Amino acid sequence: MKLDPHKAGLSLGLFIGGLHTVWSLLVALGFAQTLMNWSLAWHMVSSPATVAPFSLTNAVTLVIVTALIGYGMGYAFATIWNKVHKS
Repeated sequence: MKLDPHKAGLSLGLFIGGLHTVWSLLVALGFAQTLMNWSLAWHMVSSPATVAPFSLTNAVTLVIVTALIGYGMGYAFATIWNKVHKS
């Protein structure tokens, strides 16, 4: 099966960008620190990390950069897949 690198890139970019959009919303709504503390406790990790106040500029930058990185990863994966699985 051949993968379309552009579609794979868009899919992964939207997925990763979407996850970071959810994180940004959690920060904006004030739930991120609680979620992070809960997750770290389950992993038996103690960290002094604290969630900073919400910044729209940082949130938009985070979503755009991670979506672009996701696109690149999806594109690269599909390209490699196609080369490995040549018929």
